[in-house]
Amino acid sequence: MADYRRIQRRFVMFTLALSLGCLPLVAIRFSSATVMSFVIGCIAGLLYLVLLSRSVAKLSTKSRRFGRVQLLVPTLLVLLSAHWSLYQLIPALIGFLIYKPAVILSTALELRGGDPGAKSTPKPSNA
Repeated sequence: MADYRRIQRRFVMFTLALSLGCLPLVAIRFSSATVMSFVIGCIAGLLYLVLLSRSVAKLSTKSRRFGRVQLLVPTLLVLLSAHWSLYQLIPALIGFLIYKPAVILSTALELRGGDPGAKSTPKPSNA
């Protein structure tokens, strides 16, 4: 379970870093309404990732049912666009989906051995 929590923390940190890295590019290129929508999407993506991780953690310890609370986050993003005229759906969805490349990047770095916090497992010798 400690390894799962370490991976979960790393996913959140990579998502936060990628969101903060993309924010200046969006801020320079687009309007303030687009930037605000992108930031709302990034926050929603982080929230979704945390809720999804909690749901998966409960799956292994308490029950076999998978929670659906995290599905409210993208639903609220879409509903917000219908009720708030300054909010733009496409930049928010792009911000929301930032967590996906962050998880892929984090996993790729771990598979290559680029995670300094990971425990190293000794490789068996072929002798």
